[in-house]
Amino acid sequence: MRDVMILIPAAGASRRMRGRDKLLECVDGVAMLRRQACIALATCAPVTVTLAPEAPARRAALEELAVRICTVADADEGMSASLRAGAAHLPPGIAGVMILPADMPDLTAEDLRRVIDAFEADGGRTIIRATAADGRAGHPVVFPAALVAEFAALRGDAGARAILRRNADRIREFVLPDERAVTDLDTPEDWDLWRARRGDEG
Repeated sequence: MRDVMILIPAAGASRRMRGRDKLLECVDGVAMLRRQACIALATCAPVTVTLAPEAPARRAALEELAVRICTVADADEGMSASLRAGAAHLPPGIAGVMILPADMPDLTAEDLRRVIDAFEADGGRTIIRATAADGRAGHPVVFPAALVAEFAALRGDAGARAILRRNADRIREFVLPDERAVTDLDTPEDWDLWRARRGDEG
């Protein structure tokens, strides 16, 4: 088992999808959320998924997968609520936490493995942040366990940006191919454009 836990924040309301749920959109024949959980599990790391209290369809998408589901009572607050809840349930002996957004369909299991390898090669002391080929900062991001306690103070929907700013000197960038690290799909238009580029209909 890996020394890094993968945290998939999936408690958001998908409000920009205008009635659709982006995490239930079909990617390669499966729901987006299930797809992300599967590539995370393929790294042999423990995987935690945060969900809102009332999310039966998302829970169903994770059926029979060996993931820990963490219910976020205050999910309406935004991303910080998911990070706080997930970080509060670290397995013993974990050296770091990878934040893997649930809406990034171009990331692969190999991408995740390479980012985790970089973190472990650095002795678990630095923040490893994936970037696009052109240098734009993106995800996933791995935080050393020593910084995870700072998640408890996060508020709002800005995620862990405040922690990244405070620890800018500890960030090591890790380049992933193309735009994999920055492609996230938040609106129906995003999904339509992404599917058009792939030449499929989901």
